[in-house]
Amino acid sequence: LVVALGAGALTAPFASFAQQNGKVARVGILVVGIPDPAPFLKPFREKLHELGYVEGQNMLIEFRSAEGKPDRLPALAAELVAQKVDVIVGFQTPTVVAAKNATSEIPIVMSPAADPIAIGLIASLARPGGNVTGVSSATAEIGPKLLELIRDILPGARRVAVLANANDPFHKSFLQHIQVGARTLGIAIRTILLRGTEELNASFVEMEKARPEAIIVQPSLPLNRAAELALKHRLPAFAPSPGFPEMGGLMS
Repeated sequence: LVVALGAGALTAPFASFAQQNGKVARVGILVVGIPDPAPFLKPFREKLHELGYVEGQNMLIEFRSAEGKPDRLPALAAELVAQKVDVIVGFQTPTVVAAKNATSEIPIVMSPAADPIAIGLIASLARPGGNVTGVSSATAEIGPKLLELIRDILPGARRVAVLANANDPFHKSFLQHIQVGARTLGIAIRTILLRGTEELNASFVEMEKARPEAIIVQPSLPLNRAAELALKHRLPAFAPSPGFPEMGGLMS
């Protein structure tokens, strides 16, 4: 939804840059891992088409996915830089961080990134500075609302586990906001910090011992696999990502 609403903002800098240079434009797209990239790419292509850019004619897309393995992002970002793309579009915070570490010259578009000021991606929302612009998401602020939804559906819930992504700098802000909401609602939070996607299976085994009544999953983790495991272990799963219920999660 954020990508669809922000398509114009995301494509405008790229379109302007390409038009000024009068050449075949090359756009790099970097993602952590999306089960189906179509909902992400479709509005992007449509808006570019409205601006006069047609893939295969005057515009080329270099799509790179880390396939759910964040440690691959630096190499993929470097690969896009080596391809001399005109712009890099990063979906979710870890991709934007990887792109920013790879280049200070190629324009980078967040689509979106969470808490980009605190993470150091931009100087401010009004004047981002540097080579990064785009859309900032409100995922951190949504954390307490997720706890309210859990309490609405499960009135007796007192223990909630949070699966957080250690490879995503945003996880600190994400967890801080959840803890604030938890104190207000009287909910005990058990944080499980994952340093690799291979730890996902073990995290659910660990949760069986803690016996939480619900779980919250950080969006930059492999949501599809997390939803599958939540169903297998019969745990109500929540995530601030629009497609999560379609994957098998309970609510977003």
